[in-house]
Amino acid sequence: MELGEKLQELRRQKGLTQEELAGILYVSRTAVSKWESGRGIPNIESLKAISKYFSVSIDELLSGEQLLAAADEDLRQREKHLRDIVFGLLDCSMIMFLFLPFFGEKGGEIIKEVSLLSLSGISEYIRSVYFIIVFGIIFTGILILAFQNCDCNFWIKNKHFVSLILSAAGTVCFMMTLQPYAAFFCFVFLVIKAIMLIKRR
Repeated sequence: MELGEKLQELRRQKGLTQEELAGILYVSRTAVSKWESGRGIPNIESLKAISKYFSVSIDELLSGEQLLAAADEDLRQREKHLRDIVFGLLDCSMIMFLFLPFFGEKGGEIIKEVSLLSLSGISEYIRSVYFIIVFGIIFTGILILAFQNCDCNFWIKNKHFVSLILSAAGTVCFMMTLQPYAAFFCFVFLVIKAIMLIKRR
């Protein structure tokens, strides 16, 4: 008997719905549905919780191959979680552009360094573009950190690329408008993200 069938039988013996079991295991109902239909394997922590709740050993739930697959899935989930944290923190750290002197502003014969909030010696159009890019990146970072366990396929597949594209847009924009410090930091963040995505392959 496969894991999905065993889990379904154990759940029915306890008279639980998928939603009730999901609440007990602190997972989504979609996750329980995937496990029972054989479209996914619980991670190690979920397996321990299932084993404890139903008073069965993990060996009774899984074959050797399935156990290896579960360990592999657990490793993938941890890597995904780490990647989300790194992307989210890098994007949120763009808030420093608002307060630290990363932008050059002409003041007579000299160029002084100012924060984005203090930047006034440029056209309103360019300043608005800066704000859109910076707030777009910060907002993306907040979403990545807040919705790490979101089941939306579009979000899962595209969140890192949205972050990457915004960082690339920031790098290009700051380079074209001759803001070397802002461009440098955007570029460094872009490289870190690109390396993490390449290592995922």
